[in-house]
Amino acid sequence: MNLWLQIVDTVGAVLVLIGAAVCLLGVIGMLRLPDVLSRSHAATKPQSLGMLLVLAGVALRLRSGMDLATLALIGFFQMMTGPVAAHLVARSAYRTGQIDHGELLFDELDAQLTEEK
Repeated sequence: MNLWLQIVDTVGAVLVLIGAAVCLLGVIGMLRLPDVLSRSHAATKPQSLGMLLVLAGVALRLRSGMDLATLALIGFFQMMTGPVAAHLVARSAYRTGQIDHGELLFDELDAQLTEEK
């Protein structure tokens, strides 16, 4: 095996392990954090970064054109849907009264919702 291919495979395996560790930290944050807004943050930020690291590691290991295109599509759709879903969960929690308004530093949504009524 070529030395460069072995280095690329090793870097790919390290990226997969780091990505899996970041995803694990996101899951622990989702379980340990107290409120909906903190949990939605933990569900989105580390999960997206961890997933991109795992995809980069897998891309370095596979190196096929079709596989790279599939991985790019997975990354694109994950980056489009994950943050939007977390935003909608946080907004619905706000609208249903599950958010403690005293803990918010800025409450820009309150002014928008009072204008609608």
